Amino acid sequence: MDADQTRNKSTSAEEGWKFRAPYRVHEPSDHFRVRYEAQCHCGKVKYQLSREVPLDSKLCHCTTCQTQHAAPFQWAAIFHKTDINFDRGHHGLEWYDPSTKSTEHHLPCKIRCAFCHSPIMDEGRNMILLFPSLVDLRTDKDRENFKPRCHMFYSQRVMDVPDGLPKWSAMQGQSDLIEDTPEEAVKAFERKRMGFQKD
Repeated sequence: MDADQTRNKSTSAEEGWKFRAPYRVHEPSDHFRVRYEAQCHCGKVKYQLSREVPLDSKLCHCTTCQTQHAAPFQWAAIFHKTDINFDRGHHGLEWYDPSTKSTEHHLPCKIRCAFCHSPIMDEGRNMILLFPSLVDLRTDKDRENFKPRCHMFYSQRVMDVPDGLPKWSAMQGQSDLIEDTPEEAVKAFERKRMGFQKD
């Protein structure tokens, strides 16, 4: 293989992300049903969502989310990678891997608009976490669909949020429920945990 072929193969491997979900642009023949539209602050990155109700919606208080969003917590809605379609600007994205502090596209990573630096999503190995504040939620039903269902890493919080939602000390379902977690949520978690122990 000559130098040009090696360079072309390397370039295509590096740019392969453009043709895979969540970055692959859906064609009309894909029957992608647009349910929501969203954009970054400057509007250079626009995307659509096909799923009406996120798989989950959470408030994360981990220190990485605090520093990356310059906010006390991050509000994220979870979707499949195939639920998103970039309308504009998906080539104008930048990546950041907080574990290695690298700007290479390594998963999991955080994705921003390269121009205004609005956070667009966190890309995991199987899912994406989108930020509902970018999504055009027009109706009360839309807003209800994205309503947070719990808090994670609440032990790292910088402020109390007495909203009655379940609050996990670390990862959801893998840590203790703390603070003002509703009593019924604590009981349900304990029943589930005891059920797993019996198996």
